[in-house]
Amino acid sequence: MINVPIVYRHSLHQQITCILEEASTGEYRQPDTSFITRLTANATTLQGLFHELYGDHPLRDHLFEDLIRTLIRGHSSRPAVMLDRDDRKLDEGHWFLSSKITGMSLYVDRFCGDLRGMNDRLSYFKELGVNLLHLMPLFESPEGESDGGYAVSDFRRVDPRFGTLEDLRMLQERMLSECMYLMMDIVFNHTSHHHDWAQRAKAGDPEYQDFFYMFQHRTMPDVFDADMPEIFPESAPGNFTWVEECGKWVMTVFHRYQWDLNYRNPRVFIEMLDTVLFHANLGIDILRIDAPAFIWKEPGTTCQNLPKAHTLLRLLRRCVATSAPGMALLGEAIVAPRDIMRYFGTGIFTAQECDIAYNATHMALQWDALATGDTRIMLAAQPELQQKPFGTTWINYVRCHDDIGLGYTDEMIRQAGFDPYEHRRYIKDYYSGVHPGSDARGALFSVNPKTQDARISGSLASLCGLEAAIAGEDALSVDTSLSRIVMMQAHSLFLGGIPMLFYGDEVASLNDYSYQEDPGKHYDNRWMHRPRMVWTSLAERHRRGTVLHRVFTDLQRLIRIRREQDLTGDYGNIGWMHPHNIHVAGYIRWLDARKLYCVFNFGKEPAWLTWYAFKQHGALPEILCDLWTGNYHRVGPDHEHFILPAYGFALLSNQG
Repeated sequence: MINVPIVYRHSLHQQITCILEEASTGEYRQPDTSFITRLTANATTLQGLFHELYGDHPLRDHLFEDLIRTLIRGHSSRPAVMLDRDDRKLDEGHWFLSSKITGMSLYVDRFCGDLRGMNDRLSYFKELGVNLLHLMPLFESPEGESDGGYAVSDFRRVDPRFGTLEDLRMLQERMLSECMYLMMDIVFNHTSHHHDWAQRAKAGDPEYQDFFYMFQHRTMPDVFDADMPEIFPESAPGNFTWVEECGKWVMTVFHRYQWDLNYRNPRVFIEMLDTVLFHANLGIDILRIDAPAFIWKEPGTTCQNLPKAHTLLRLLRRCVATSAPGMALLGEAIVAPRDIMRYFGTGIFTAQECDIAYNATHMALQWDALATGDTRIMLAAQPELQQKPFGTTWINYVRCHDDIGLGYTDEMIRQAGFDPYEHRRYIKDYYSGVHPGSDARGALFSVNPKTQDARISGSLASLCGLEAAIAGEDALSVDTSLSRIVMMQAHSLFLGGIPMLFYGDEVASLNDYSYQEDPGKHYDNRWMHRPRMVWTSLAERHRRGTVLHRVFTDLQRLIRIRREQDLTGDYGNIGWMHPHNIHVAGYIRWLDARKLYCVFNFGKEPAWLTWYAFKQHGALPEILCDLWTGNYHRVGPDHEHFILPAYGFALLSNQG
């Protein structure tokens, strides 16, 4: 569990012992031996990280004791069933690397109404093969100012729209009995301006004004704004909002109703740590930390990806590993490839920061390859992406609740022989349906009028051409779009890491334009790919030949193949092929003597792939079995070819 040097400090040990003795006489359950061992082993690192952040604070030592008490209190409140689950996960070691975990991300209200309805839908996930649910934000958030639930007004109260905290606990217990995992969000960077802390700050309480970045004059906001980019230049320009109630400016990086928390104040960290442990004790297996790149601010910087943001995450990770070691941390850092690696930890903290991160770069590269039919940019990115340390993993996905950003570097684009500006313009035009011949039906999101930077909204199916094909009553184009959908999902599923489907994609949901009539959503076109599920229509997934049946059953089969092949787990066992065909992307998965060659044609014509491409990673047997089609293929000499149909793929095993 611990990969950093442990230095014994007698005085610190004595301090911890005194706090533990004090806790044993209080209202909480006496800490168990395993927790005391972890706390003692981690104490030096906890103190070092805390002092790195808050060493100059006049109450540093007193506040560090508060942090230790918070860990003890969190562990003492942990239900017995979760303590047992902690032990099982620790015995497994890196439980989240397994090929047997497949996730789905969803909005509870749009999926099935409320948390009680989720209980009734667990059989649906079992039918598909999904055993990890990412429930999008459930905690109280003001209607009309919710940012999809990411403007939280109470971290410990489920929004009445979804049910109650007891409903959530009942769902978690039912999922546990079904051997399912639960993933939820903690909005770590900001709160709603309706949160109790913000309300107290508005009322003039200086203690709570220090929970945020608040200034009486424009001097410091102007200093910050000089270097900070705008996140939503169309809908929320600038990074500060005037608060009439207290006559001050407050930092609001995302929206005016989301107030950024001031982690330069150690009391904020301790309060949020207590909240994190509250979430852990609800039975959450993976806690998704929203927007970690923004959590530490310093004037004269972009206030993104700063060194102390990583220090803070390392401290949080070590706290969780001490108090609730069965819960993994996912850092939702949608940043450049070089930056994302730092969220796994560096130096002596390698693999000791976030356990999991979104493979956002590769997600965007898939869409790039689909639009161009060219995989060279994808291949150019792999040397950086392959630097991920062992013991950490990716969330791999084709689509999520958010927009698609073109977050790969100009250097990667140039390596493939393209001009970065013109290439990005082509991708934006293609997916917004502007480019001649494009059958994608998406829209640009958050266009920056100064730079023309933009991101892409739209459902998987609509971006793959299904909406246009159905509107044109073109059966051949429907087949083509379905091939794209399934190929994209297969490419993501077998990469290693945790595959995360987005709800609706399993039944090829098209864009939902009803958001345009909703006053709380009409300004945000990302709602077009956040559909409201119509369960009467979903019965079509059982009717052979329908679009829903074809996509759903193909995904079922892909998930089953992945689950049965333990070499598709994330054990540092992936190598990229050089296919000698710019339309094809291929990678090899291996474990012991077993190998699985995964090849994907992003082109609109059949692709000829030389057998030599398969031999770059060692000798081949005479016969390979395609686990997808069930067909056997005799390996030919180097000058002969394996042929992939347009938007086709193969999963070629040397074990049959």
